[in-house]
Amino acid sequence: MGTRFLLALCLVLLVLGIEVQGAQLPQQDEPPSPALLTQVQESLSSYWESAKAAAQKLYQKTYLPAVDEKLRDLYSKSTAAMSTYTGIFTDQVLSVLKGEE
Repeated sequence: MGTRFLLALCLVLLVLGIEVQGAQLPQQDEPPSPALLTQVQESLSSYWESAKAAAQKLYQKTYLPAVDEKLRDLYSKSTAAMSTYTGIFTDQVLSVLKGEE
């Protein structure tokens, strides 16, 4: 699942990079107008939405319930361990800062 996610992420970044390179405009001496900025913003937004939709479609196509369940279990166990170790670390820092009484 991790490699598929990285593949999907690389695909999204590649598509966005290609689209941004293709949308370059020749340089002009006059400052860009607000209408041009709005058009660029809208085109980038539409590219982002299409890339996001493609990534979501790819994720749904390659979705594996067993792997998803394992990832959820791994996440819950790791967060429980991290909260335990964070509590221990917090106690140690507070005891060092407070000093011996």
